[in-house]
Amino acid sequence: MSDAEETLGGARPDPSTEASKDPEQWVTGDEPMTGPQRSYLDTLAREAGEELSADLTKAEASEHIDRLQQQTGRGTDTTGS
Repeated sequence: MSDAEETLGGARPDPSTEASKDPEQWVTGDEPMTGPQRSYLDTLAREAGEELSADLTKAEASEHIDRLQQQTGRGTDTTGS
C-alpha cells in the first residue's frame, strides 16, 4: 500500500499475515528510543514491577514493549473480535 492509499483508524490487518521486520533489522533500530516509547515503557514497567535502563535503543525498547504488553495484558485485543 502506498502512502497515498494508507489510512489511519481503519480496521487493523491480521498481525499474523502482516510482514514486519525484526526490530534488530530496523535501519534506525540503534538510535535512542523515542519519547513515546520511553513514556509507554515507564508505564508498562511500573505495572509489571520491573525496572529498565533508560538508555535503550528503539529496537530494544520495542522488544521490551512487546514482552511487557504480553506480561501485563496491555495491547491485547479484549473485545472478542
